Amino acid sequence: MNKIFVIIKREYITRVRKKSFIIMTILAPIFMAAIIILPIIFMMSDKDKEFKKIAVIEDGSDLFRDVIPNTNDAQYVYLENTNVNELKRSFEEQGYYGILYISPELVNIPNAIQLISKKTPPIGLIDHINSSLKKEIEKQKLLAYNIQDLDNIIKNINTQVSVQTIKIDDAGQVKETSTGIAMALAYIGGLLMYMLVFIFGSQVMRGVIEEKTSRIVEVIVSSVKPIQLMMGKIIGIALVGLTQFLTWVILSIAVVAFVQGTVLKKTDLTEITQTLPQDIMTKNQPAIESTQVSSVEISPELAEFSKIFESAINQDWLLIILSFIFYFITGYLLYASVFAAIGSAVDNETETQQFMMPVTIPIIVGLMVALGTMQNPESSLSFWCSLIPLTSPIVMIARIPFGVPAWQLTLSMGLMVITFIAFVWMAARIYRTGILMYGKKTSWKEIWKWLKYSG
Repeated sequence: MNKIFVIIKREYITRVRKKSFIIMTILAPIFMAAIIILPIIFMMSDKDKEFKKIAVIEDGSDLFRDVIPNTNDAQYVYLENTNVNELKRSFEEQGYYGILYISPELVNIPNAIQLISKKTPPIGLIDHINSSLKKEIEKQKLLAYNIQDLDNIIKNINTQVSVQTIKIDDAGQVKETSTGIAMALAYIGGLLMYMLVFIFGSQVMRGVIEEKTSRIVEVIVSSVKPIQLMMGKIIGIALVGLTQFLTWVILSIAVVAFVQGTVLKKTDLTEITQTLPQDIMTKNQPAIESTQVSSVEISPELAEFSKIFESAINQDWLLIILSFIFYFITGYLLYASVFAAIGSAVDNETETQQFMMPVTIPIIVGLMVALGTMQNPESSLSFWCSLIPLTSPIVMIARIPFGVPAWQLTLSMGLMVITFIAFVWMAARIYRTGILMYGKKTSWKEIWKWLKYSG
C-alpha cells in the first residue's frame, strides 16, 4: 500500500505543479462566468450603445407611416419624396445608420422590405422592425373584415403568458425553478464530464506509453507490482482531476457571492419574484400569488436576471456536486483503466488508433444523448443511457438538474460501481502482460489471450 501511495504522490505532485494545470484551473471558471455575466452587464448598460437614426422610405404609399416606434437606441424617420437610390450614396453623410425601404407589396409578400446599411444590423433591431410591421399588417388585414372598434379589441386580446415553474419535493417544500437553468446545467455538466473523463483518461494512456517507450517501467516494476503501478497512476491523475473540479466549485461560489454583493446589491430578490402561498399543499391550489413589486426602480433586464439567479440558487447543488464527484470518480476509473490497458499494449501513440475507436464511441454517444436529454429528460433513450455504465456518467449528470427518482439514481450508481470494478480487474490482467511486451504489434486476439492468462 505504501508503494501505491508513493506512485500516487508522484503522479499528483508532478501534474499539479505544471503551469498549464494552474492556469486552466484558475482561468476556466472565470472565463465561464465572464461568458454568462458580461453580456448581462452590457445589456443593462446604455453607455456603450450606438444610437441609430434610420430613414424609412415607402414606395408610393404611406401604409406604414410611424408604425415602427422609436426605442432608446434607435429613431425611425419617415421620409417623403425621397429617391432611395439617391439616398444610398449619401445616407451616412446625412447622419443615418441605414435606410429601411418598404414596398407596398409587403402586405402580401413577407420579404418586400429591405434594410440598407454599411454594417450588419444587430438582431434586436431586426426583431423590433419585424414585430412592429407584423402587428400592423395583421391589423390591416383585420380591417378588411369591417370589424367595429378594432383597436380596442386588439388591445384587449393582446395577452402575454409566462409560465412559472414550481417544483414540489416529497416533503412538500416548494421552490421556483427554471427550465432554462436546468438545460444550462445539463449542457455544462454533460460536457464537463465528457471533457474530464476523456482528457484525464487520455493522460493515463500517454503516461503509460511514455514510461514504456523510455523503458523506465522496467525499473519501476522491479520494485512494485504492475497492478500497483497502474492503480497508483490512475488514482494520482484522478486526484488531479478532483482538485481541479473542487477548485472550480470554490471559485464559482466566490463569483456567485460577488454577483450577489455587487450586480444584484440594489435589488431584493424576494421583492421582484413571485411568492408562494404557505398553504399550497393543504388547499391544493396553483402556486401563484400576485407579484410584489419593489419600491426601488429596477430595469427589466436586471429584474429578469435576478429571477434567473434565484432559480439557479434553488437548484439542489449538494446533490449535483456530490453526484458529479461520484460519476467522475467511477467513470474515470472505468475509462482510465481501459486507457491504461491500451497504453500498455502498444509501443507508441500511433498504434493506439485501432483500439481507441471502440472506447471513444460510448463516450461520444453519451454526450450526444446528454444533449438530447435537455429537450426530453424522461425519454426512453435518456433513461437507459443513464443506467448503462458506459454512458451513465454523462447522461445521468445531464438528467439530475431536471429531477431523477431516487431508485433510478441508486440503480445507476450500483451498476456503475460493479462495472468499474470489473473493468479495472480486466485492465489489470492486460496491463501486467502488455507493459513488458516490446516490438510486437498487438491485436485484439492477442489482448484476449492476455486477459485469459492466469500465470
